[in-house]
Amino acid sequence: MIFVTGPMFSGKYEYLQKTLGLREEELAPRCARNVEALAAGEEDLEELAGHLAQYDFVTASEVGCGVVPTDPEQRESRERAGRLSCLLAGRADVVIRVCCGLPQVLKGDWKC
Repeated sequence: MIFVTGPMFSGKYEYLQKTLGLREEELAPRCARNVEALAAGEEDLEELAGHLAQYDFVTASEVGCGVVPTDPEQRESRERAGRLSCLLAGRADVVIRVCCGLPQVLKGDWKC
């Protein structure tokens, strides 16, 4: 599995499409997108990470930067999203961070 992370709207999915040379309809069934949103309502993050690792590609937005929310539920959601990203990065063969459309390989062998 290839895990692509980075800030919101930084071009993660578009980077995958361009690099792999795939159209939307070719990539969509092979990619779990914006999975950080799934962490909030999931009790077992290990199980969720295992399910998501079945995809060829997984994208998640980084949510741990910036101002920490004062609302306890928002803080918990943010914490869970970060933990899910850590679990996915651990399971991934390749981890790429995309910021401003520019890729940075954090783990594994991958030609940008």
